[in-house]
Amino acid sequence: MSKVKSYLSLIKFSHTIFAMPFALIGFSLGIFETTSLIPGWHKWIFPPQFDWNNLLIKFLLVVLCMVFARSAAMAFNRYLDRQYDAMNPRTAIREIPKGIITPNKALLFTLLSSLLFIACTFFLNRLCFYLSPVALAVVLGYSYTKRFTPLCHLILGLGLSLAPIGAYLAVSGQFALLPILFSLAVIFWVSGFDIIYALQDEEFDKSQKLFSMPAWLGKGKALRVSEFLHLLSAAVIIAAGWFGGFGWLYWCGLSVFVGMLIYQHTLVKPTDLRKVNLAFMTTNGIASVVFAIFVIGDLFIN
Repeated sequence: MSKVKSYLSLIKFSHTIFAMPFALIGFSLGIFETTSLIPGWHKWIFPPQFDWNNLLIKFLLVVLCMVFARSAAMAFNRYLDRQYDAMNPRTAIREIPKGIITPNKALLFTLLSSLLFIACTFFLNRLCFYLSPVALAVVLGYSYTKRFTPLCHLILGLGLSLAPIGAYLAVSGQFALLPILFSLAVIFWVSGFDIIYALQDEEFDKSQKLFSMPAWLGKGKALRVSEFLHLLSAAVIIAAGWFGGFGWLYWCGLSVFVGMLIYQHTLVKPTDLRKVNLAFMTTNGIASVVFAIFVIGDLFIN
């Protein structure tokens, strides 16, 4: 059990709370799209020929895809950054620098997670399977970006943004504008709060010639960039609500989401980073979960 806990800590399993709710939104959008084409579908009344077993299998595969892709990405990030983590006092307690997990085992864990992700997409549909290497290239490639561009936060956002569109593809097998809008919202939302998290390492990143918004612009200007990205995220979610013709539940969820975005920016100041973890983990976890509950509820009862 201690080994299991170590690997769960290595991949920060609790951070799954950020992207998983948006994957469930994409999955629900896919259900609505496919079932609405069948005569007899209305609100909670599913048509008699609706295949519940197939839906359950797809749901489990989507969850597994999320877990395996994210596990691969985080383990690879820890493997690639192991030397920097060992030098940074904030990250020196991580599993690889402390010798709890060896670099080779972390790399093997990355490979196994990647293969399991691809295997799960194979059982979803052909499109998901064909696109799985692209998804892996994005989520694994992010780990290199801090070495050459301060736009690394946007690449992280891009990786997590694959959740809603990927889950939608798993059900519908086709692209659509609405899940893409939710993916755009995730890009701006995640990159914004990742900048806040990166404030803690501004001096270390500068000393190691690593790129991040705080290291490039300083804490004050980086926070302004974060605020702008969160403003874009809110704007895209509003556009998605209008385009999707959602009801009052959606707008209630949107109010909570935007409120959490605003609140986290009141917690962190360039001269006071004591509440970074509260802004990073708690507010964004609440924002994603509550928003997903309201959106999914609106889909099925509006």
